[in-house]
Amino acid sequence: MPDYDNLFSAFLTILVTLDPPGLAPLFLALTAGMNRSQRYQVAGRASLIAFAILALFAFAGSDILSVFGITLPAFRVAGGLLLFYIAFEMIFEKRQDRKEKTADVAITKDLIHNIAAFPLALPLIAGPGAISATVLLSGTHQDPVGRTALVGIIAICLVLTYIVLVLSERVDRVLGETGRSILTRLLGVLLAALAVQFVADGIKALMSA
Repeated sequence: MPDYDNLFSAFLTILVTLDPPGLAPLFLALTAGMNRSQRYQVAGRASLIAFAILALFAFAGSDILSVFGITLPAFRVAGGLLLFYIAFEMIFEKRQDRKEKTADVAITKDLIHNIAAFPLALPLIAGPGAISATVLLSGTHQDPVGRTALVGIIAICLVLTYIVLVLSERVDRVLGETGRSILTRLLGVLLAALAVQFVADGIKALMSA
């Protein structure tokens, strides 16, 4: 018989680490210049990739890391560095420079797939926090029924994330170009701080170990 209190706690933990409201503005910044259909494709593909990653870690996360000799603190440091690189580009509009150079070029399926996989699915959706939480929760749901329930919880959270990303397009109309520019820089600063926190926590855990 499943422990519903533990399952609800797992749901809250995963949903908080995914942070759908926090992902929405980042999604808008990453998909600027795309039409509605292309954004839906990116959101759907990113959600599916993130689900596959988190489901894999739910079933065999600790085993995968141990096989490669990777610790969770080390993974947090690596993910933090990736996030900081993304934040740097957002703050200094490196992404916008590239968009202007390709303004007359149609957005291809390859570009849509690339953005969906990196950086949206990994490390923004299925980031170090979500993966770490999934691996830790899998330790308290070790039986097959518990692991299956955990994967179901991950699926529900990612469906909610997909819905938030799809609805975020309406916000784009309100913001306009100036609003997007300001919001992108502001989020870049916040993302940089989050990245530094990931790295600091990872280094601290590595030092204590």
